[in-house]
Formats: sequence, structure tokens, C-alpha cells
Amino acid sequence: MYEPARSRFNIIQASMGKVHSLKRVQLIPAGIKDVWSYFSNPSNLQSITPKSMKFRIISQHHGSNIYAGQVIEYKVSPIPAIPLYWMTEITHVEQEKYFVDEQRFGPYSLWHHQHHFRQTDTGMEMTDIVHYKLPLWILGDLAHVLFVKRKLENIFDYRHQKINEVFGKQ
Repeated sequence: MYEPARSRFNIIQASMGKVHSLKRVQLIPAGIKDVWSYFSNPSNLQSITPKSMKFRIISQHHGSNIYAGQVIEYKVSPIPAIPLYWMTEITHVEQEKYFVDEQRFGPYSLWHHQHHFRQTDTGMEMTDIVHYKLPLWILGDLAHVLFVKRKLENIFDYRHQKINEVFGKQ
């Protein structure tokens, strides 16, 4: 059966770009206190971000431990020689279980990053789930295919390696 309104809606949705997701799970041979302490301190983010991105926190009043409502400002250069301003807000925190950061201003039209922590018999299981959308509709989708997806995967690969250096390998 033909439904004109639904068909138009699907065409509009397709032209507005796609929401992408990335999920990574890492086993960390450490206790929740040490793992939570590390990841809940915003200043540690720089140490697990590739140096090529020239990442630096520029906010002055973000605090040393995460809390719901916290705003953190960064400068980052995902493309060499093009510094970008990025502002995220920590929207949800459950101590030693999870926290969520969402972009308030920056390169994505949507950025929602969940960090989950779960105790296992051998340490902590950390799960990152990122939902993101690029601006510029079809051009954003093309950029995703050409380099953004690979860049994000490389960033999370780098983080995995750095976390292994900090806590040891599972």
C-alpha cells in the first residue's frame, strides 16, 4: 500500500545524514577504584588521545572529577593545521558504573558517548558506546566513509593501547 507521507519522510531522513555508532570493549586488570579514578579525571583524557590531534583542555573551571552538568572545553585538530573548538557536557554519572558526555558545540551535529564500567572476575570491563552524526548531510556521509570512521577507530585503537600501558594488559 502506498503511503505518500511516509515516503516523503524517509527521503528527508535519508538526505539529512546518518547517525553512526562505534562500540569498543576493553578488559582492564585493575579494580574499580583505580579505573574510575583515572577515567573520572578529565585531565587524563589528553594522555589517551593521539598527540597528532593536538588535544588540550582549555576550560578553566571544569573541576578535577566528573559530575553531571560539568562542561569541559577543548581545542583539537583532527585534520592537521585546523584547530577546532569542542565543548562537551557530562550529562549522566553513576559513580563507578557509567558516565555520559555529549557535545554541546563542536565538529559533530550529534555526539553522545557512553562510558560503562563492570567488574569481572579478572578486573574491569570498560565499554565505550558512541553515537555520532556529521553535519552537511550527504557531504558528511561522504566524509564519514572517506576518513571520519577510520579516524575515530584509530583514536579508540590508540586509547586501547594507552590504557594497556597505564593498567597493564588483560
